[in-house]
Amino acid sequence: MKCLVTGGAGFIGSNLVDRLINEGHQVIVIDNESSDAHEEFYWNEKAENHKLDICDYENIYDLFEGVDVVFHLAAEARIQPTIVNPRLAVNSNVIGTFNILEAARHQNVKRVVYSSTSSAYGLKNKPPLSEEMKKDCLNPYSVTKTCGEEMALMYSSLYNLETVVFRYFNVYGNRQPLKGQYAPVVGIFLRQRGQKTPLTIVGDGTQRRDFTHVDDIVEANIRASDLLNSKCVGEIINVGTGINHSILELAELIDDNHVYLKSRRGEAEVTLASTKKIFQVFNWKPKNKLTTWVKKQINKEL
Repeated sequence: MKCLVTGGAGFIGSNLVDRLINEGHQVIVIDNESSDAHEEFYWNEKAENHKLDICDYENIYDLFEGVDVVFHLAAEARIQPTIVNPRLAVNSNVIGTFNILEAARHQNVKRVVYSSTSSAYGLKNKPPLSEEMKKDCLNPYSVTKTCGEEMALMYSSLYNLETVVFRYFNVYGNRQPLKGQYAPVVGIFLRQRGQKTPLTIVGDGTQRRDFTHVDDIVEANIRASDLLNSKCVGEIINVGTGINHSILELAELIDDNHVYLKSRRGEAEVTLASTKKIFQVFNWKPKNKLTTWVKKQINKEL
């Protein structure tokens, strides 16, 4: 199978690229290395790599020729930077996604797997969060990502381009961003432990998150690329564990030295996925537990 992965040198994308390469697929990677949360990017030497911006339609268009499946992971993927500068989110998450869908349509790509976010559920929906709930977008990030969802679903119904939309819940794991104050919290805490500085808890730490390992995210993408499975086409599907942990629980698991910072605007208090649909469509269950993985990382230091 010939695959194209946008954001394929980043956190989730590079893990997916490695899996696809290991399974013998031909892989094209597009990444512009724009995220300042990464200390390094991960280009698989066995892939066909292109340092390009998905907003540059003319330069990416030809790369879609002959592609079977596109995995669209490239995005401005952090909430707080998009609140400071909404243009970041609009350019990447709306214009960039439109370009991906247009190129896929005109080049007769068979399927596009679009990576979205549990931030679509916001504050008004009560967990467990299921796909049929109304969107409650609190920030430019979630607004633009759900705009991408609607475009993907429209391309499926109007243009017969098969699309699958995944809503990821709080991804962590190998190659997670560690740099900057807006990196994911698991990465921030582990970095702070390594630097022997206090863990910085935003708010009172009672916020709860459904933390999902990157390997489980990759597995969901692999299953969505099975062109014989039509049950997923034109669907929004959660990818989470159905279990959540408070930020304080996570901090205490990593280090008992922590301080509290002022709460931030535009973020949900609780995320918890309903996993009923992903099990029905893909027979998918998460294999990784947050507590087990974190303990392994700490033991590596000893």
